[in-house]
Parts: sequence; C-alpha cells; structure tokens
Amino acid sequence: MTKRFGLTVITGGAQGIGRALSQAFAADGATQVVVLDRDGDKATALAEQLQGRAVAVDVSDGSAFAQALETIEDDIGPISTFVSNAGVAWGFEAPLDNAAYASDEIWNKSWEINVLAHVRAARILVPRMIARGGGTFVQIASAAGLLNQIGSAVYGTTKHAAVGFAENLAISHGAQGIRVALVCPQGVDTALLSSIPVGPERGDGVLTAEAVALATISGLDEGRFLILPHEGVHEYVRQKAENTDRWIRGMGRLAQRFVSNDSEK
Repeated sequence: MTKRFGLTVITGGAQGIGRALSQAFAADGATQVVVLDRDGDKATALAEQLQGRAVAVDVSDGSAFAQALETIEDDIGPISTFVSNAGVAWGFEAPLDNAAYASDEIWNKSWEINVLAHVRAARILVPRMIARGGGTFVQIASAAGLLNQIGSAVYGTTKHAAVGFAENLAISHGAQGIRVALVCPQGVDTALLSSIPVGPERGDGVLTAEAVALATISGLDEGRFLILPHEGVHEYVRQKAENTDRWIRGMGRLAQRFVSNDSEK
C-alpha cells in the first residue's frame, strides 16, 4: 500500500472525530500516526493500538504546543500531514435576551482552541514544509464556519475565523506546495455533540466520526479544499450566497423555532 500521507500528526487525536481520524490514517496512507491529545493516557492507549506515537499536550498552551511540534520534528521525523482537529463547543447557555452574553474567558479560550491552535501549528510547520518541498495541512472546522451556529455566537464566530484562516493558508501557500483541506461537517456522533442543546445541526442526520474520517481521506485523495461530509451543506452555502438577506431571515425563523422548543421543555 502506498503511504501517501507520510508522518501524520492529529490534534485531539484520542477522542471523537480525532480518534476516528487517527485510526483511518493509520489504516490507509500514513507511514506513522502521532496521536496528540491533552489526555495522555487515552493518546498512549490508542497509539499503542495503531503502532504509532503519542504526545500529551493542551493545544491552548501556545508554548507547550509549539514545543511538542518541534520535538516531533526533531525526534520522530518531518511531519508530512498535519490534521488540526482539536476544538470545543462552548457558549450555548446564552439567555434569550443576549447572544453576546459569554464572558471574555469563554471567548478567549474558544479562540485559543478553535482558531489559534490552527495558526500556531501553521506558523511552525508551513515554513518547514515549504523548505522540504511541500506538505498537507488539514483543518477540521464545522459547517457552522460556513453558515453559523444557532445557540452559540462563540462557536459560530470562532469557526468562521477558522474557515477564513484555512482559505488564506491555501491562497498564500498553494503555489509553494502546501496542500490545505478544510473539513466542515454538521452533526457528528461525539461527546461534543452530546454536550450541546439539540439544534438544527442534527437536521440532516448525525454522522459517525468514522464516516467523517473516511470522507476526509476521500476528499484528500480527490484533491479537494472544501470537504463536506454532509452533502446538504453545499446547497445551504449556495442559498446563503445567492440571497444573504433571505437566508438571514430564514435562519432567524429557525432560531425562533428551536428557542420555542427549548422554552417548552
């Protein structure tokens, strides 16, 4: 089997979508998988199953994260494929009268994980990848970054920023051999989805983490930048682009429906 992805590092790689990605890359195309997760025990257990390596680090700790990536490059080998998967879904306790209710602490921590973890990884890896002829940078974001998130301005905003960064990375470095892919699923059967109130992200069906991982590898094999495991998202993005005012009104009605359902419980 051709090992087309080389040494592959996956953040949040021991749980949820990250775990499925670690397993999928190990089974199909990676010479070795490095499972990077803040839960060192889970990372180690999975890495042993996959005959890979594990690194315990919290991606919101900028200096520790940078050191972890540099150590992998120095001690294990050059990273060919980096899958920036770690993410959080906070800010869903918004009162009906203020979508901007969340504290600076919630906003800042979400920004650190959902946005800056991508930026910090690219800051270290992109110059190295360019110097050795190229590499692959995969961001796992969310359909919320293309559409928005009913119930959490924090999540919708940070995922929009993640999408913007992936686009800029592809625009800036595609000609230098950096292959960028952006994965934007809707509802995925993980602990993250279970932790938030029921919302429209479940409306097109909840995929397994394994399905998202397989869609990611398939999208990479097809050379796609935007990978949408839920096919319906294509149509929603088109509708938003065609008539943003109409789309906003529709989303507002959808939000009211879910607000009403929540208030009746």
